Amino acid sequence: MNTIYQALSELEKNYGFAALCTVTKSEGSTPRHVGSKMLVYPDGKFIGTVGGGELENRVIQAAVQSVKEGRAQTLSYTMADPSRGDPGVCGGQVEVFVEPILPPPLVVVIGAGHVGKAVVHLAKWLGFRVAVCDDRAEFCTPEATPGADHYYPVEMGNLADQLSITNRTYLVITSRGSGVDAVGLPGLLNSEAAYIGVIGSKRRWATTVKSLQEKGVSDELIQKVRSPIGLELQAETPEEIAVSIMAEVLMIRDKGTGKPMGEQ
Repeated sequence: MNTIYQALSELEKNYGFAALCTVTKSEGSTPRHVGSKMLVYPDGKFIGTVGGGELENRVIQAAVQSVKEGRAQTLSYTMADPSRGDPGVCGGQVEVFVEPILPPPLVVVIGAGHVGKAVVHLAKWLGFRVAVCDDRAEFCTPEATPGADHYYPVEMGNLADQLSITNRTYLVITSRGSGVDAVGLPGLLNSEAAYIGVIGSKRRWATTVKSLQEKGVSDELIQKVRSPIGLELQAETPEEIAVSIMAEVLMIRDKGTGKPMGEQ
């Protein structure tokens, strides 16, 4: 079996999710000493231990929630009286720090035209992991669109079969037309993506919406899409449009308002 540190290395290499749980305080009689660790995966499987029994069961549940929410937390337990909700009877007090281990957020640029190339460059500079998808294989290469970490020369509708789309995935659709979007979007709308943005005018998006509705896609799923994409900057060049798009992505990721700082 891997050690916790080996497992952490594997997580980093494979862009995995987990929570590292560490005993940070132990007073009186407690199951484990300070520094004891347990690594918990999103499905509840784990490596290591912070004490076993009901205490460990509660920590595992909290760890799974921390991974889902991307939020660290400190758990405090008194081990005295199960009748009042304590997880044990050994008499001590224990604190466990739960730290979510998350991969870098992923920007997926779908459509490697002029704007798509600019978004790849900017997203990488901002510290995102970046993937490119385009059904035109000649556009979806490091030579044609440099700077990405991954390349998927497949149709948009097949992307979810090639790539794990999580709540840390931001889909930036800079495709070449409404027809491409209407065919490809249904395969993405059921994903956990944190952001789905589609380039184009309001008229283009209205045309896409009509096509999606005719295919039976629900309004609830359609409303997950932000289109026209980006914040309103009067952007014109591909580079300016990329700034507008990534500003919106950052706003969504960090729960910003998009308002000028002077109005905050």
